[in-house]
Amino acid sequence: MSDKLARLFATFFYIGDIPIAPGSAASFAGMLIWIILYKVPVIFILLMIAITVLGFVVSTPAEKASKEKDPSFIVIDEVSGVMISFLFLPLSVPVLVTTFFLFRAFDMFKLYPVNKFEEIEGGAGIMMDDIIAGIYTNLTMQVAIRWAGIV
Repeated sequence: MSDKLARLFATFFYIGDIPIAPGSAASFAGMLIWIILYKVPVIFILLMIAITVLGFVVSTPAEKASKEKDPSFIVIDEVSGVMISFLFLPLSVPVLVTTFFLFRAFDMFKLYPVNKFEEIEGGAGIMMDDIIAGIYTNLTMQVAIRWAGIV
């Protein structure tokens, strides 16, 4: 895969090149995908899997080309992670807002063992911390919705 193609996908179609908060912008894009595909969950799940697999494929060459460890322009991991966050949740404004900000918090603060996954070299490390943050977010939201009635 060429460096240009890897960068195209790693930046999630250049969202990662936004100068301010590219991770949040990419998370917002992932949330929009969920809103658009909410009523066709099979398509959403297939796209989520495809984006996640693609993230593993393109993150290593994009990182190597940049000569930085986990450069901020690689945001396909945020898209994948936030899509995992929204999986099987109901569509409502409180769920949208809470899930988005909870994912961003888990992603930024790297609670144990998320911080350990970030230490993995290459694309696997770039992707895994956001995947685990997405799982944490989804599990937290599933519990909150069932026990606290947030909908």
